Amino acid sequence: MNTIGDKRSWSDAQLRKAVEDNRSWRAVARALGLKDTSAGVIRTIKRHALRLELDSEHFTGQRRWTDGQLREALLGSTCWSEVFVSLGISDSGQDRVRIKGHAVRLDLDCSHLKTPHRASMTGEVFDQPVQPEMLSAAAPGIAMAWFAMRGCAVALPVEPQLYDLLVTTKDGIQRVQIKTGVRANGRGRWSVGVGRRPYLLDKSAGKMPYDPDSLDLFFIVLGDGSIYVIPSSVLAGRVGIYVDTYLPYRVGDASGVVS
Repeated sequence: MNTIGDKRSWSDAQLRKAVEDNRSWRAVARALGLKDTSAGVIRTIKRHALRLELDSEHFTGQRRWTDGQLREALLGSTCWSEVFVSLGISDSGQDRVRIKGHAVRLDLDCSHLKTPHRASMTGEVFDQPVQPEMLSAAAPGIAMAWFAMRGCAVALPVEPQLYDLLVTTKDGIQRVQIKTGVRANGRGRWSVGVGRRPYLLDKSAGKMPYDPDSLDLFFIVLGDGSIYVIPSSVLAGRVGIYVDTYLPYRVGDASGVVS
């Protein structure tokens, strides 16, 4: 029953029944004839539910599991995969983050659960296959390691420049542009683009050569692991080359990384 000065349109008994019969605070609000999209309404009914010490552990909201089910799943599992099986849901990255976060909010002990990282430390050989299309993403790391192993200090530009790396060599600081060739053509030749797209909104614009005064070296990595370091003056005016015509500039092999 409402107390004097209480402007609520519902009683404690109605709130108690609404909490017992529903599975979310929004559903409770609807059961009481209140606006379920109002944050103020939800705060009010939560405050009164806390005053009445009402049990909301059976609430799931948009979830298909309750706090109690999560607590039981954690107690009876040895890894997160078993938790998902217990809850009857698929083990997706998004759900894993959501469930971990919910467990943290409930202050549940998860220390006994094995994580994928720990499971990978049992001596199994890492066998993730190479993805050739990732060569352009890997090439800067290959270039940095190649120069570093030769005692050359390597730095990344602070902001986008025509060059990808700054490398300190015996000849001074060299501006290095990195290029890749993922696959050979049908005749077994490796073609590599060594031009750049002009700074235009039109993405269909053809490529143009680099100004030889803006670069010092091209570092080229091929899908078979071949590494070429070619002075920009040698490639001046070109936007594409067949790398096998520059064999004197082949300086190494990274086949163990790219294959």
